[in-house]
Amino acid sequence: MTIDGQERYRFSEAPIWELQRRYYEQLGLQAWANDQVPQYITSNPMIGTAYAEMIFGFLQDRAEKGHTTEPVIILELGAGVGRLAFHVLQQLCELIQYAGVLLPPFRYVMSDLPWKNIEGWQKHEGLKPFVERGILDFARFDAVQDTELSLTQSRMVIKPGGLQQPLMVIANYFFDSIQQELLYIDEGKIYECEVSLKYPEQSGSMSTSEVLRDLVPEYHYKRAEGYEDPSYKYHEVISFYLDKLEDSHILFPAAAISCMERLGSLSQGSFLLLTADKGDHRLENWEFAEPPKLIHHGSISLTANYHALVHYFERKGAKSQFTQHHYKNLNVGCILMLEEPMLHPHTRLAYRRFVERFGPDDFFSLKVWIDKNYDTIGMQQILAFWRLGGYDAELFIQSAERISALLPDASDDELLDLQRGIDLMWKGFYPMPQKYDLALDCGLLLFEMEQYGESRRFLEHSLATSDEEPVITVLYCLAICSYEQEDDEAALDYTRRSLLIEPEHEEALELLAALSQG
Repeated sequence: MTIDGQERYRFSEAPIWELQRRYYEQLGLQAWANDQVPQYITSNPMIGTAYAEMIFGFLQDRAEKGHTTEPVIILELGAGVGRLAFHVLQQLCELIQYAGVLLPPFRYVMSDLPWKNIEGWQKHEGLKPFVERGILDFARFDAVQDTELSLTQSRMVIKPGGLQQPLMVIANYFFDSIQQELLYIDEGKIYECEVSLKYPEQSGSMSTSEVLRDLVPEYHYKRAEGYEDPSYKYHEVISFYLDKLEDSHILFPAAAISCMERLGSLSQGSFLLLTADKGDHRLENWEFAEPPKLIHHGSISLTANYHALVHYFERKGAKSQFTQHHYKNLNVGCILMLEEPMLHPHTRLAYRRFVERFGPDDFFSLKVWIDKNYDTIGMQQILAFWRLGGYDAELFIQSAERISALLPDASDDELLDLQRGIDLMWKGFYPMPQKYDLALDCGLLLFEMEQYGESRRFLEHSLATSDEEPVITVLYCLAICSYEQEDDEAALDYTRRSLLIEPEHEEALELLAALSQG
């Protein structure tokens, strides 16, 4: 419809969604470079561990019901850069090995819309071992319309009714980024909010992200009796809102509900959903809600309506779990659309232990505070928080300078724990599209700790993988490490290379003299 020269669109059909799709298809994994699109909060080792524990609990529940032969498919929607899948699989494999109990097999399937993302996952060194073990696969999946899954590695095609086990679905920062309807409820009547868009003047020469950033939406209201009709598929949810709300804008997740129904139909046992998002499951958070703002971060996102998802599926027999306390940054929930959902105690207990009691949102709130206060905390506190965060590289990167300052007063036990933490962090490090030389930071810190063998290992890795010309600090440290290991040939080579960069470097000249005399 065009009125006053402006095209009006149904909110779920507005051009913003095509721009959103184009953004991800153009950039592929580069969309997450330098946090253009946020990923840390939903993809760190802490949330990976929580999800791994819930998956492990679900595998236990299925085994106790006698379902030990058919595989459980775990489908991640909008897997993005792939970091969450890496952390989940790493932790899940450790849990299974440690427990040593009979469980059904599983296959984790990363999915997304852009083929560029799938091609990036196939090449990623961190994911290849899981592919080779047959526990990781990939699929292109359009959440708005696809009805089956075609796996790229195994060539398996999963059609409706094709799975014996319930399908597990992971949806992190997903439902806030796909189409939603926008409705307005007042005085027992429902209105559809159409949107017109004011584009920036230079939109023709701007990137897709810049256009999304500068778009200005304007909302227009028209009566929409169709939503009130009993024949409307989601009439029960709408009727509930009409009864409970007034003067409220509702982002209605018709596409998300439809997506979950289509995914549930792939299995003879329906689905279990693990999800984390900026999303509200409490009705009071939708009361008197203002028109939504498009939140820009490379792409755009809105608030996910978990309340509608929960209300719809619970009327069909589901059991949902969301925290009793209020979330600040990330709402983590679980919907068990299963036969006898209450008879899956290991899954529900895992949620209680790893989300309800202390979960990813609590961890992120602590991290925000600690990020601002590293200069005031001690080595034990840094080590404790690092351990809580699963020895995450980002925590190490942010605290490396403070750790260095604390080294002179660190105890032997603290130094041993720090060295062990660096080793565990390196094993759990998932390289991102942006370049960061973690090996360099590790090597330099280990050099300060006089752990010359380990320092050399990391510094040589940095040297071999860096696109930059080597700096004298790295070469000189490598010379010292080699010298301490009694590898005089390597020490001499690194010393000479140091002096090519800085001929008057006093320490390098002294080392050269000592090596020459030897």
